[in-house]
Amino acid sequence: MLKIAIAQINLLVGDVSGNVAHIIETARHARDEQGADAILFPELTLTGYPPEDLLLRPGLMRRVGQGMKTLCNEVTGIDLIVGHPVKSDKGLYNAASLIHDGKIVATCHKQNLPNYGVFDEHRYFATGDGFCVASIKGVSIGIAICEDLWFPDVSKKMVDAGAKIILSLNASPFHSGKAGEREAIIARRASENRTPVIYANLVGGQDELVFDGCSFAMNADGTIAQKSPALEESVQVVTCEVSAQNVHLQSAIKSPELANLESVYRALVLGVRDYIEKNGFSGVLIGLSGGIDSALTLAIAVDAIGSERVEGVMMPSRYSANMSLEDAKSEAESLNVHYDVIPIESTFTAFLESLSGVFFGFEEDVTEENIQARCRGTLLMAISNKKHKIVLTTGNKSEMSVGYSTLYGDMAGGFAPIKDVPKCLVYELAHYRNTVSQVIPQRVIDRPPSAELAPNQKDEDSLPPYPILDAILLMYIEQDHCVEEIIAAGYDENVVRRVTTLVDRNEYKRRQAPLGIRITQRAFGRDRRYPITSGY
Repeated sequence: MLKIAIAQINLLVGDVSGNVAHIIETARHARDEQGADAILFPELTLTGYPPEDLLLRPGLMRRVGQGMKTLCNEVTGIDLIVGHPVKSDKGLYNAASLIHDGKIVATCHKQNLPNYGVFDEHRYFATGDGFCVASIKGVSIGIAICEDLWFPDVSKKMVDAGAKIILSLNASPFHSGKAGEREAIIARRASENRTPVIYANLVGGQDELVFDGCSFAMNADGTIAQKSPALEESVQVVTCEVSAQNVHLQSAIKSPELANLESVYRALVLGVRDYIEKNGFSGVLIGLSGGIDSALTLAIAVDAIGSERVEGVMMPSRYSANMSLEDAKSEAESLNVHYDVIPIESTFTAFLESLSGVFFGFEEDVTEENIQARCRGTLLMAISNKKHKIVLTTGNKSEMSVGYSTLYGDMAGGFAPIKDVPKCLVYELAHYRNTVSQVIPQRVIDRPPSAELAPNQKDEDSLPPYPILDAILLMYIEQDHCVEEIIAAGYDENVVRRVTTLVDRNEYKRRQAPLGIRITQRAFGRDRRYPITSGY
């Protein structure tokens, strides 16, 4: 009998000493309270993931070296499988080591380095070779790092060399539907090698990325024997029945799979919480308009850090409907959030008076609309400075895609929770959140969306209906279809050309926007890197 703990833990990138302390505490708990013989941690456990250009600093590597010595000295009675960078005369490697009785007895180097989407591993790491087979309590185990199990070569070599079970360290970020994709890939590896796999994944928020955990233990036939919960820390012990021929994993706790909307919502909450907590912000500010986007952002923020650390600011203008202010107050009160009301009429008028000479002879246009948004942005940033709270912007992916937002106005802020959430999904998430408790007024969900920067303004005065817009954006941004392919799919040519032109023209805005949580397969920023200046 062999007992291996899966340590699904939340780490802080660059905090090697803090991460080492977390490893030690977790390992001792698994040893003393759960009777584990070994414990498997996520990829790059000591540095957190992704460490990015911190890896270029010699000081980080010195801390990693000291951290490995500390683990060897401080942990006994349980084997550790930890991830860490390691430097040799051939380069820097993404590595994993088995520590037994105070010694590093085996180390493997990651071979399949992802360099797509959010990953830049070829920028930092050399490509490993060979494979790693070691022993825990007399059982031959193979050690693999994340992407190495997405291809058949590494696992096959380990099994051919005698590995009876594969232990995999991972830092696989969340996007909608990702957990099922992972399980399908690992099921292929387990089945083709007739070898069980224990898969430990990172959990927690790191800038725009969220790691969802969902670690699991899978038997040789591809069936899941045990599964850790999504989007929370967990230490679960997998009991392995060992015979001369094979290893079989006993069935145990299988945390339920979250429905898609719940997983996305909880990922947004975790991403906000960790961004606020890990960066030491005391609280957040949100401009409340009475619209669906700010209502959803408010609910996410409260669920992330508690109502006492969230503050709303309502800034009505001459174009704000009474119902907007009523709904914004209802949202704040239902979530027990302190709010202030600061009308912007006098501020807006002062701007217009200051600009009257320069604007003489010009008709009113979008300029005056943007001034209102910038009045609000200035007020929010002033309160942010004074109260030392970060502003959460409320723009969604549909708006960010086509530039339906104002630089230094509604885009002003430090973090954008729903930046990667298309408008139609915003509505779905609002419905979902109301099934937990009714906090978003139904009128906010039902009424046509409006920026309320001009008389009787509606979003559809400037944009196609959101179901059509989101479908076109999905094909153009996330699936990289060209204009002709989108038109061929049945969408109006004029609409397609207008939308795609807006996407291309507004790259300069997105470069100046705050980062936001990635929940799709193609988010702006890390995933989608297009030139601003382009003749394409």
